[in-house]
Amino acid sequence: MASFASVPSPSLLFRTPHRSPRSLALTQFKNGFAGRVLMLRVNCSSDPIRDVEPEADNISSSSSSSSGSTSISSYNWYAGLGGLGFLETSYLTYLKLTNSDAFCPIGGGTCTDILNSDYAAVFGIPLPLIGLVAYGLVTILGVQLAGKNMPFGMDETNGRLILLGSTTSMAAASVYFLYILSTKFAGASCSYCLVSALLSLSLFFITLKDFGFQEIQKALGLQICLAALVVAALSTSYGTSQSISPSLDLQPFTTEITTESSPITLSLARHLHSVGAKMYGAFWCSHCLEQKQMFGSEAAKLLDYVECFPGGYRKGTKIAKACADAGIEGFPTWVINGEVLSGEQELSELARASGFKSDDLSQPN
Repeated sequence: MASFASVPSPSLLFRTPHRSPRSLALTQFKNGFAGRVLMLRVNCSSDPIRDVEPEADNISSSSSSSSGSTSISSYNWYAGLGGLGFLETSYLTYLKLTNSDAFCPIGGGTCTDILNSDYAAVFGIPLPLIGLVAYGLVTILGVQLAGKNMPFGMDETNGRLILLGSTTSMAAASVYFLYILSTKFAGASCSYCLVSALLSLSLFFITLKDFGFQEIQKALGLQICLAALVVAALSTSYGTSQSISPSLDLQPFTTEITTESSPITLSLARHLHSVGAKMYGAFWCSHCLEQKQMFGSEAAKLLDYVECFPGGYRKGTKIAKACADAGIEGFPTWVINGEVLSGEQELSELARASGFKSDDLSQPN
């Protein structure tokens, strides 16, 4: 008969082992220590997150600070370069108002001739005075924007737009004047003109960099309109007849005609000579030169040209008797069949006044 003494009862299988007080205390200590370690690990793992967030904030603030310093730096450039231009134009304005000769380390007499030519005024206003106002405006705006202290309650956006318009207008005028310098005064040199052009173009490019590509795209239409208005105003001013006399002493000189004559201009020049048409001019007159350029070098020699100041010009010099008798008041002046035409004329107008037929224009003699 089998014995069941060796099989434990169910109550013994599920009985909790007996533990002594010391064992219980040790277990609680281990559990508590593990909990503290776990909390420490969580805290340690979360600390870097809290540490990184302030660093990110610092980077953001540093970035904005860097952006702000860049803007202030560009405003300082406006103030500095505008100030240099203001000083230069102040000097030239003083010379213009006192009728004094400029000190020209480069260019000599040709520099003085350019500064006192008809191109040194726009609608009768001395060009240095206009530059003085423009450079002064840029300088004031640069200083005010750098100090974040705009006048008349103006905000920074409006101040920057005024800078954009001003520097665009100045750059357009400088490009136009460089064209005049290279075409009307070929071979001459004017250090003040070149310095002013350099300053204006530098201010313009600083503005482009300060605004950025996206902002410039939005204001491109405004810039084109301003540049077109400046060029149109200058062209209109210089398109009028030249004054009867310059405001400086000039020795007579000749300017080479660089264009070639066509059969049409040769035919017209011969016809004008045959009817006794006369062209009155002065050796310094740029419009007289342009008129001759229309005909070309060979045809210009066939014109009956009357020089009104053959001995040069200086204060008090009288106009030649032939010009005085004809009542010449500006250059060039054409007298054709008793008709007086003042200023530079189109070839078609000269053909009309002289009776040169249109058929002859298409089929020259």
